[in-house]
Amino acid sequence: MEIRDAHQRRILLIVLALNLALAAGFWATGLAASSSALIANGLDNASDSAVYIITLLALSRSAAWKRSAAKVSGWLLILFAAGILIDVGRRFFDDAEPIGTTMMVMALGAAIVNATCVWLLKTIQQANVNVRAVTTFSTNDLVANAGVLVGGGLVLWTGRAWPDLVVGLAVAAIALKGGIEILRDARGEENG
Repeated sequence: MEIRDAHQRRILLIVLALNLALAAGFWATGLAASSSALIANGLDNASDSAVYIITLLALSRSAAWKRSAAKVSGWLLILFAAGILIDVGRRFFDDAEPIGTTMMVMALGAAIVNATCVWLLKTIQQANVNVRAVTTFSTNDLVANAGVLVGGGLVLWTGRAWPDLVVGLAVAAIALKGGIEILRDARGEENG
């Protein structure tokens, strides 16, 4: 049990560090490129980092504690989705044009990092509800990176901001879906 917990802790610490680095990178490039999609991804990685910390704290706790931590994770993801919607709405009325090339480069780098995170998390044997929650977060990030890559290409092609806003909305939808799935998983373990 202690060996498994140590393995999980090591993987979660690596994934936490990668997500903190991604959050900083997304915020810096999002502000520089006036991109709602990049800023949304930065917020996503920051909220993911909070969830990884919660998951680390839950590793050696009871099953009830782990379920509660997973519920907090689900609600954080739903709260994050609301924050993205607010940013997209604000940027809809702003005249700033996102920089498609910056969006694409950052999304491609982040996709490589997130694919690594998903792979690392999948190596955890007998994943509990918390580990399944963080795997959902990283998988959602990978899908969001693909959306930012496509959105950046469309911004370059059309010369318009709307693809960035659409990707921001899509990231919010993915986050909302992930939050609901995590809450259902936690409730299923509670009742099962």
